[in-house]
Amino acid sequence: MAIDLTALRAYFPSLDTGLAFFDGPGGTQTPRPVADAIAATLTGPLSNRGTVSPSELNAERAVADFRAAYADLLHVPANGVVHGRSATQLTYDFSRHLAKGWNPGDEIILSRLDHDANVRPWIQAAERAGVTVRWIDIDAETTELDLDTYERALSPRTRLVAVTAASNVLGTKPPLRRIADRAHEAGALVYVDGVHYAAHHLVDVSALGADLFVCSPYKFLGPHCGVLAAAPAFLETLRPDKLVPSTDTVPERFEFGTLPYEVLAGATAAVDFLAELDPGTGTSRRERLTHSLHALHEHELTLRARLQEGLESLGDAITVHSKAPDRTPTLLMSIEGRDAREAQAHLAARNVVAPAGSFYAYEPFTALKLEDPALRAGLAPYNTTDDVDRFLDGLASFL
Repeated sequence: MAIDLTALRAYFPSLDTGLAFFDGPGGTQTPRPVADAIAATLTGPLSNRGTVSPSELNAERAVADFRAAYADLLHVPANGVVHGRSATQLTYDFSRHLAKGWNPGDEIILSRLDHDANVRPWIQAAERAGVTVRWIDIDAETTELDLDTYERALSPRTRLVAVTAASNVLGTKPPLRRIADRAHEAGALVYVDGVHYAAHHLVDVSALGADLFVCSPYKFLGPHCGVLAAAPAFLETLRPDKLVPSTDTVPERFEFGTLPYEVLAGATAAVDFLAELDPGTGTSRRERLTHSLHALHEHELTLRARLQEGLESLGDAITVHSKAPDRTPTLLMSIEGRDAREAQAHLAARNVVAPAGSFYAYEPFTALKLEDPALRAGLAPYNTTDDVDRFLDGLASFL
């Protein structure tokens, strides 16, 4: 079996516009079942959580269903799932929670491959705590992490290693388990930015070696929010600042204020939608997700190959910076002698959405001396070969 693209695309009202979307790494289009779940929850009836009225029970159900869905998606216990407004907000929150245990002389290790959301919160927390920041560099020839620099940075003083599971601009997927195993041998925690990775692969937080893993449902067909996953026993060891009357139960001690029940319902619907892309014979949601996301991965690999071959046919005018053998279907490129923003506008006039910029990837752009802006083409589940050909034709007419 394979994904039925015609049936899939029929769920996306935005595709009726005729636009071809290559901005998936920044956020995907939304299928109608996700929007319907949001609307149904808002119109409920809906109240703050409780156990008495139907409206209270609807709120309780939205929270429980959300935790169960992301437990299945990320392969963690339901009480290890924390909701946040965004992955950036969650990382800032947990940088403060973890830094309470840091002391001057401690060290943390960050990656030059990462989105700034997994860099700046840690640098700022380290500055406040008097902690030294060390780095894993990028190999400019391969656009992969230079693990020799990681080995040199790692020491018994290392308290945390923060690293991406996949670069949001280059697509590079570092050997996460190898990095995590070495960090754990040194007694350090591993915080993984899985925002780009979770949009293209089934996640198993424990198998990846992550102590904390963060992702964003709006990168995989859901509404705008963030999700953090960790072992509940580990979360029990962290004591966030919080209001006196608010619960001290994990994971709710990390969720401040009233939860957005409608957003949680939409995020749950996104997981259910993904599970039905190509569910196979799976009986559990995790089994259906496994089969569906494998099919999605194969679909995106085929489109990536077509896109890359087409770019190569355009000659030396296009420089593709995404080089790692193991990477997501995301390509970053420069155009010789031309401003990428002009290419973005040229494509937009032809109903092709492909953004130009540096995409908050400050460290990769600086380390690799990339020109800002660059053009990024990122694939999503609803993309087709026709979309790819339209992108290539549009770019060819720009040169």
